[in-house]
This record gives sequence, structure tokens and C-alpha cells, in this order.
Amino acid sequence: MTTTPQSTRTETFSTLFRSMVDNIETVIRGKHDIVQLAVLAMVAEGHVLLEDSPGLGKTTLAKAMSSTVGGSSGRIQFTPDLLPADVVGMSIWNRGTGEFEFRPGAVFANIVLADEINRASPKTQSSLLEAMAERQVTVDRNTHHLAGPFMVIATQNPLDHEGTYPLPESQLDRFLMKLSLGYPSREAELEILEQQGDGESGVSVDDLGAAVTPQDVIMMTNALGSVHVAPELKGYLLDIATATRNHPGLRLGLSPRAILSMQRVSRALAAASGRAFVIPDDVKALARPVLAHRVMLTPESQLSGMSAANIIDDVLASVAVPSVG
Repeated sequence: MTTTPQSTRTETFSTLFRSMVDNIETVIRGKHDIVQLAVLAMVAEGHVLLEDSPGLGKTTLAKAMSSTVGGSSGRIQFTPDLLPADVVGMSIWNRGTGEFEFRPGAVFANIVLADEINRASPKTQSSLLEAMAERQVTVDRNTHHLAGPFMVIATQNPLDHEGTYPLPESQLDRFLMKLSLGYPSREAELEILEQQGDGESGVSVDDLGAAVTPQDVIMMTNALGSVHVAPELKGYLLDIATATRNHPGLRLGLSPRAILSMQRVSRALAAASGRAFVIPDDVKALARPVLAHRVMLTPESQLSGMSAANIIDDVLASVAVPSVG
């Protein structure tokens, strides 16, 4: 049966969400939780930083998400000689009209893959800040707005690889989530070999079709405002933020932007679960990917072998969980 535009609009948030996840999982095997988190970030108008060693599927996941939405996509291969103008665009003199014309950069797309972002200089990295935070870029004092939905999926290799630059704290805070795919399970890797290893069977990321439209994603994003967050749960989020700011193992706690981001993506998880309200378990499930990269450890914590994820777990264990029902 052919789906009409009207019936498509009546599909629930959770149905659209499952369609997106299922579509991506045709090419990303054995990483259900990571795929779900990435889709949650998209509908919550967030950006994702994928950190892993080469060859583990970071670029494949980004391309699969772009294909799933069915919108425009842009790819920026970050290298040491990449310039900010290559990212956001530039004004070029048109001899025919006698005026400067703006030539948009690769950031003007629905889904932008910033590949190996930490191989570019800090100046070029920072050229993404305005686009990620405000959905616009300013070139030669002229502001150019980006069409929605807009999402940056950045990949980076771990900092122990040669030729990389650490992302500044201001840019890390713009990423809603930091995710790591890790190695696939033996079963998932065997399935990859069977479906893609011979080059004849299976679906490749280049052949992946769209599961939703950009308008569907915008509709899902707009629906988040109707998901209820109880006052007690807002207090819980503030208590978590305060605990990180007072934690002896941290020299930088959570910013207000981090708590706003957590509230928004918690609404997305509730909607994806078929609920019209957020529960504490939503916050707990998202705490590591949403919060860990936004805090900074003290030198003493680093020397003792603590990680940001460990401290976030410690904070969650120390904060009283409200009764919301």
C-alpha cells in the first residue's frame, strides 16, 4: 500500500525513530545502542563527536545517517592545510556583475561530516563554532542561515595518534554527545564479512535509501516541546550540575548549556520510548555520552587513573533520585 503524505504526517515519533534506527542498522552491525544515541542527537538538534581508531566505522555511520534523512549532505576532510573559508565559504568577486558573490562552503548541508576534525588547526576547527551553536555563519559581516535539520557529525582519531590537535573546550561543549563505536562483536564482524566482504551481497552505505524526510526530522524535533519534564526532574538536573562543579576530582563542571542539552535529549529518549514525560532513568541512560566530555579532570585525578565517565557515574550515585510519576 502506498503511503500518502497525510498518513506519513500522522506517524508517531517512536515509529519514525525506529524506522531511522532500523535503516542505519542495515549497514552498521552490532552497535544498536550507539545508533540509537546518534539518532536521538539528530532529532534533539545536537551534534555528535565520534572518537575511535581508524577503520571502526565512524565515517560509515555518518554517511548512513545522512542517507537515512534523505536531505543534503556535505563532507569536509580536515587536514592541516584546510582553511576556515573551505568550511564556511567565501565571497568571490564576480567580474560580470561587478559585485562580490558568496560561495557557500561544505557546511551548508543538512548533515555535515567533519572527517578527522582533530587533524586541522585550532583556527579551522573553530570555524564550525558559530554554525554548530547558532545554525548560521558570518562571512564578511554578512550572516547566512543554515537550513534545518542541521547536524555536524565529526570524527576524530584518539590523541595518541600523530598529527592531531586536541579540540578546545569551547568546541567540545558544542557537541551534544561524544560516542565511541569500539570493536564489533565476533558475531557482528562475521556478519560484516559475509555481507560485504565479497563485494556482491548485502547493502553498502552508498546504496542506502532514505527512511524519513528532512521535514519528518523537523516535525520530530518540534514535538519534543510537548514532552513533560516535571519540576522535580529539573531539580535533579540542577543537582547533578552542582555536584560536578563541587566535585574534588574536577576543575571544570557542567555548564548551563550542558544541562539544557541533557533536558532536550532526555525528552527525545522519552518520546522514542513512547512516553510523553521524562523519567530519571532517561537522564541516567544519557549521562555518560552527553556529560562526560564536558567536564575537565584535575591533574591529580588524571594521574590516579580516573576518567570523566567514572566521575559522572560517581556524581549520579551521590545525587538523590526524585520520585517522578
